[in-house]
Amino acid sequence: MRSKVALIISVVVIGFIVGGYLAVAMGIPSISELKKYRSVPGTKVYADDDTLIGEFKIEKGIYITFDKLPAHLKNAIVAVEDSRFLKHKGLDYIGIARAIVKDIMHASLKEGGSTITQQLAKVLFLSSEKTFARKLKEAQLAMKLEKELTKNEILELYLNRVYFGHGAYGAEMAAKTYFGKSLGQITLPEAALLAALVKAPATYSPYNDLVKAKERQELVLARMEEEGYITPSQRSSAKNQPINLSSLRSQTDSYNYFLEYVRQYLEKKYGVDVVYKGGLSVYTTMDKKTQAEAQKALQEGLREVDKRRGWRGPIGHKAELKENNSENRVSFSASAGDISTGVVYSVSSKEAVIKARGITGKLNLGDASWAANVFDKATGKTKTTKNFKLPDILKKGDIVWVRFKNIAGKAVTFSLEQEPEVEGAVTAIDPETGHIKALVGGFSFAKSEFNRAAYAKRQPGSAFKPVIYGSALEHGLTPATIINDEPVSYSGGPNGEWRPENYDRKYYGPTRLREALAYSRNIVTVKLVEAVGIDKVLTFAKDLGIEAQIPRELTIALGSISITPLELAAAYSTFANNGTRMTPVAIKYVADSIGTVIEENDPEGLESISAQTSFLITSMMQDVIRYGTGMRATIGRPAAGKTGTSNDYKDAWFVGYTPQLVGCVWVGFDDMRKSLGSGEVGGRAAAPVWANMMRNVLAGDSVEDFQAPEDIIRIQIDPVSGLLPGDEKSAIFEYFKSGTQPKKHAEKKIGDKPQEKLPADTLYD
Repeated sequence: MRSKVALIISVVVIGFIVGGYLAVAMGIPSISELKKYRSVPGTKVYADDDTLIGEFKIEKGIYITFDKLPAHLKNAIVAVEDSRFLKHKGLDYIGIARAIVKDIMHASLKEGGSTITQQLAKVLFLSSEKTFARKLKEAQLAMKLEKELTKNEILELYLNRVYFGHGAYGAEMAAKTYFGKSLGQITLPEAALLAALVKAPATYSPYNDLVKAKERQELVLARMEEEGYITPSQRSSAKNQPINLSSLRSQTDSYNYFLEYVRQYLEKKYGVDVVYKGGLSVYTTMDKKTQAEAQKALQEGLREVDKRRGWRGPIGHKAELKENNSENRVSFSASAGDISTGVVYSVSSKEAVIKARGITGKLNLGDASWAANVFDKATGKTKTTKNFKLPDILKKGDIVWVRFKNIAGKAVTFSLEQEPEVEGAVTAIDPETGHIKALVGGFSFAKSEFNRAAYAKRQPGSAFKPVIYGSALEHGLTPATIINDEPVSYSGGPNGEWRPENYDRKYYGPTRLREALAYSRNIVTVKLVEAVGIDKVLTFAKDLGIEAQIPRELTIALGSISITPLELAAAYSTFANNGTRMTPVAIKYVADSIGTVIEENDPEGLESISAQTSFLITSMMQDVIRYGTGMRATIGRPAAGKTGTSNDYKDAWFVGYTPQLVGCVWVGFDDMRKSLGSGEVGGRAAAPVWANMMRNVLAGDSVEDFQAPEDIIRIQIDPVSGLLPGDEKSAIFEYFKSGTQPKKHAEKKIGDKPQEKLPADTLYD
């Protein structure tokens, strides 16, 4: 009886397995094309100097043929991942049995017993789900691979497709990522380290955990010796040989936001298949130096803003710290300024010992003093720690971000850092051509691929005021026109009565437009919209190239519209280009796979506003930087610009330009409800980013000034009345369109003074 039951059960089980196997096999994809592997020509993208900056293609990584794969790497992979690779036919039954026992013991599906062929099957065709159906497919695919491909072909495909961590697909990309060199140049210990990563790239990455990485590398070397690939002396030598790791670049290259912008444009116009399989060559307007400096300036600026919000605490903690001498056999090419995670090994009141990238250094109290301000996530407020000491924020085992401050032999010092929560964007445009030279859409492409420079619509605050003042100048007003800065109120608005105020809630009486813009006077600007007329302002905005929806209400004086940094930069470009509006473009031309140009974007200009208006508003915005709200944007050469801050410090802007380049900076949170914090205005949060970028980009370029066009005159005026001077001792110079200059003289009055220039600390916009 028992034997019959056992027989029935066996038949049912076998039938179930066979039936399931056949059902799964029905969905197995064809492998025949793998033997005819040809790299699919994707799209190559070039910078404005015609150097390659990126590719859009189906295959990730850089394909290396079998004969060019180092023997040490092939042997290391086989030894540690599948020692019976050359003997089995796709499935290692001994390994499977071992894995089944392990699964039964753990009452779950654990990865294990997979051959290199099975792993390749999963990489090529399958998902990573841990189900019996997927395991059956994997087994069937592995056998088909073994039947139709040679062992060399399987290993070649595997080493070109497997993931090594930190964005590196395939062995060639891994060699460049970890060692900064081509695969053909790696040594035995380096090959062992690469092989060590395949099992769990994040766990065994030397950048994440140096101890585990070294232990895993030594295990690979031991397996290579056991399998007869290396001798004991080779293993010993490799184990003790120093490994020089490259300084890990961010997962996002500084070009990525620009490349993503280009990719989306190409896919929309040509379709996905053409972009990834058509062999296009795309020549862009991006300047590599400008793009890199823009990203660097933004990242540094966002870190500073974030620090002012306060210390948020360590990013992790290690419960046990073990010194491992093997760490000393791995070195990084760290440079001053590099930022990395580090582990705190000891803390005293004024000094902490930290190890980052295998390098031990010291963090002094002064280089962490900003962390005396602690951000409380529960309340959203910052509290200041009195009599601040390092143990107030750090303890042994804490994992923190640090910057390599000084590296002098073994004397290494760090400064404390933290990854910012605040976001930002930078756009740079050549005003003469409309070419987009830089497009940085956030702190890090790896952190967030959303391109805020091109797609985030935010309120510009006072950065919209030059549009209003430009409209006034276009319609007959002058920089010397006087408007009274006084309390006003307007009824009939959506919230009842509206009483606009200046930022400092003070009133300054009769004020020239030049000073009103320099100091960003809200009330004068509201009155200016009222005087010029909303319709004229809206028309002028369209002439500048602004396509964003603008409400027909006086609140536009305070920037109550939503606009992207790219669009606002393009509008300012019209001012910088003497009134000629250029269409902003990111692509110069596109060629197909045989070199035929299929798209060409020559600069297209339209004289939209007068050159005289452009010069006058530029001159007024130069004073924004000279003595107004944008003093932090001083760059040692002629420049014009405007700060902007939206309600409750939610958005901080600075848009400015020289004759050669226009730059726009936005800083804020993705969550539009969140505030940057009191005092985080455009002049403080955004202007320094713009200044750092412009200084570095233009360094070495000749200094150019803004040239006055015809029909611009420069005369002396009375600074109080805006009329011709009654007393030349107090007179100042002003620019006018010929024919708009004052005709009357001011009355001589004792005690007349120019409006007092305020110190920088009182300028908030």
